[in-house]
Amino acid sequence: MKKLIEQYSRDYALLREAVEGLSEEELRFQPTPDKWSIHQIVIHVTDAEVLALHRMKKVLAEEEPLLLSFDQEAWANNLGYERMDCEQHLILFQMLRASMMPLLENLTPEQFERVGEYPDGARYTFKELLKMRTQHVRNHLAQIERVRQAYQENRV
Repeated sequence: MKKLIEQYSRDYALLREAVEGLSEEELRFQPTPDKWSIHQIVIHVTDAEVLALHRMKKVLAEEEPLLLSFDQEAWANNLGYERMDCEQHLILFQMLRASMMPLLENLTPEQFERVGEYPDGARYTFKELLKMRTQHVRNHLAQIERVRQAYQENRV
């Protein structure tokens, strides 16, 4: 568990590092019209974190709670991600993660096994939800790197 919590605690630094020094043009570059810009990725990662925190806290506080998903494409397309402030969202992500650390550092082994269920019947333990959070960020860090490479290739 300790390793997983350490990974979770490092995700903000990795995300910050991935976007550090990028120009506004680089942040806003979309490899194709249907692919997200780095700016949109950062907003999405933060929105997903807000909802994930809600799910994780429900699992810890309630008995086998109902967990809900969100339509990430609808959020990106309909909430004006392009008008949102990337820096604000990075800070929000940092604060969300920091707010969970005291809780994570004091969980019992039994709490890591608490379960929540989605409407489709899929059941996840708290530990699995936490792993999904770190994996989600890692997936988007790789996506950010692909967009950065596409930007460089586009400039040649």
